[in-house]
Amino acid sequence: MFFKKTKKKDNHEYLTKIAALLIHAAKIDENFSSIEKNIIKQTLLKIGANSENIEEIIKGAEKIEENSNQILDFTKEVKNMDEKNKIEIVETLWKIIYSNKIADNYETNLMRRLAGLLYIDNKIMGDIKEKIKKENF
Repeated sequence: MFFKKTKKKDNHEYLTKIAALLIHAAKIDENFSSIEKNIIKQTLLKIGANSENIEEIIKGAEKIEENSNQILDFTKEVKNMDEKNKIEIVETLWKIIYSNKIADNYETNLMRRLAGLLYIDNKIMGDIKEKIKKENF
């Protein structure tokens, strides 16, 4: 798991905020596909969600994402992760972006902003992008 054991409510809130960031990336091209939703579900399961409440987390995250006008709300949880786990989330973000085989200007701009907000070096961000691109093509 990516985080210390927390109370169930805290864990749910944590996962919901991370899911909101992932959903934001999926929706930025105005096409939130079932492939992207599955990538998000897989990541949430990997970081501690259980299959019984995954739909509830996603619904909550969609609501948060719709009602927020800035990504800072979503990045706080990821920013506090250790480097290895941040990289995992960034890989997921790139997987979401390249799930339709193309990254548009809005998506690449989002990732540039996230690199700064999450304190991830541009070279590392580029390396992750190329790795995911190769996997998807």
